[in-house]
Amino acid sequence: MIKKLSFALSVTALLLSGCHQIETAENNDVAKLKVTNPLRQDTSIVKEYVSQIHAIRHIEIRALERGYLQSVYVDEGQQVKQGQLMFKIMPNIYQADLQKAKAEADMSLIEYKNTKSLADKNIVSSNELELSKAKLDKASAEVKVAETHLEFTNISAPFTGIMDHLEVRNGSLIDEGDLLTKLSDISKMWVYFNVPESEYIDYIKNKKSQEPEKVKLKMANGDIFDQEGVIETIEADFDNKTGNIEFRATFPNHNRTLRHGQTGSILMTVPYKNAMLIPQKATFEILDKVYVYIVNKENKVEQRLITIDAELPHLYIVKSGLKDGEKILIDGLRKVQNGQTIEADFIPPEKAVSDLSLYAE
Repeated sequence: MIKKLSFALSVTALLLSGCHQIETAENNDVAKLKVTNPLRQDTSIVKEYVSQIHAIRHIEIRALERGYLQSVYVDEGQQVKQGQLMFKIMPNIYQADLQKAKAEADMSLIEYKNTKSLADKNIVSSNELELSKAKLDKASAEVKVAETHLEFTNISAPFTGIMDHLEVRNGSLIDEGDLLTKLSDISKMWVYFNVPESEYIDYIKNKKSQEPEKVKLKMANGDIFDQEGVIETIEADFDNKTGNIEFRATFPNHNRTLRHGQTGSILMTVPYKNAMLIPQKATFEILDKVYVYIVNKENKVEQRLITIDAELPHLYIVKSGLKDGEKILIDGLRKVQNGQTIEADFIPPEKAVSDLSLYAE
């Protein structure tokens, strides 16, 4: 019995010794993982800004006189031409006022002629003639005022545009200044968007030419508007509450696709000269901070904090944290730990970047 127990203990010891040797051998294996360098090249990114779309002219059409609305010659959503008659206020009272003013002017004219005839014969003084002339001028001015009031009963389009809602209907009693409708000139559109202060500084710094910067417009359905726009103005002041400044881009609107009040997104191409690029898959995040593994001269991996400036498909533009020529791990990030030794399989950065596009397809 003692011999059997001694034999069993010997076998167990041999088995445990063998397992320990296998485990030690496995732990001594060095993983072979892919590494590369950051890539330097000129590139660009497209930044997107929420925008508001406005007609270049958008005004309120209001009544200039008080009275009953006699006729409406236009309809909602209709395109009207400059000078086209849109509304007519009942003109009876204003026509009567004009007739009265003309009659008084005629009387003043007759009186002036009689006075002038007498003045020529030295029957009346020159002062009396001047007084008669002043009465005639006043009567003539009142005729012009009455004509103007009568003209105001006809409301015409000040420019070619698209009608908005009708705020009144035939027979409505309206006062001077009442809103009748709105009119929008949509031959061109102004698109407003806010740019953060840091990006505004970059824009000014990178703008070398005096030519207007071209931009594109992404509409609410995700389609890109078929006309390019140009940035024409930048507001004078920053909004202290948001830290933004407002830009305005102008877009042609030949097909009248865009309307006043729409929303969209401005797409602006921002160039990056000699940017440092690394694959996105070479990074990992810890508490919203981005890290990479650097492989040093001893082939040990070191965790490194980096700052990302911008994002491209499958790539990051690095702002700080890396140097040219440093090796970064692009494979097996979950298999290694800080300080671990690996065998580096170097991939040229150009090939590493091209492989990203190939695998993405």
